[in-house]
Amino acid sequence: MSRLLIATNNRGKLIELRNIFQGLPCEIVSPADIGIDLEVEETGSIFEENAILKSVAFARKSGLLALADDSGLEVKALGGKPGVLSARYAGTDATDTDRVKFLLSQMLDVPLEKRQARFRSVIAITDPNDWHTELCSGECPGIITFEPRGLNGFGYDPIFYLPQLSKTMAELSREVKNSISHRGQAARNAIPILKNLLNIHKFT
Repeated sequence: MSRLLIATNNRGKLIELRNIFQGLPCEIVSPADIGIDLEVEETGSIFEENAILKSVAFARKSGLLALADDSGLEVKALGGKPGVLSARYAGTDATDTDRVKFLLSQMLDVPLEKRQARFRSVIAITDPNDWHTELCSGECPGIITFEPRGLNGFGYDPIFYLPQLSKTMAELSREVKNSISHRGQAARNAIPILKNLLNIHKFT
């Protein structure tokens, strides 16, 4: 059976993507599953560039069909920050709790009507036979809360409020989150591309 490498060391992303791709005709593996220890420096200025950097690097290292996600939070009142720096906004060693606290500290004086934000995700899929890379994207609009709510998800989920559901992303079940999230949209857009590549090649 062909193998698809989910090119991430982020446990939360891995769980979400495994769930969405579980119906594909392949074995879904992580870097840890196949003994790869690789950290790719995210030097791109946009999500697309970082997603490509990661998917190409992992495809070259593994020889497998590789899929990488680069995603983040864009807050209107902060001029689109943290954007591609979402994971490093509060420092390279910051925890999810640290990031949430730091972001909220940057918005202390921002009123509710100006706290619009969106999550964005770009997925890159690299074919190890020729290094050709396809891109898919998704986004989810919301509002930044004044304090965290919910225990599910990861990252900025506890402060990302979805008016249509009257909940933060961290208050949603995994199934509901995957059905509406930026990463869920991008991953579903990737499924036809993955099916086509898996039909053409054997990635073992």
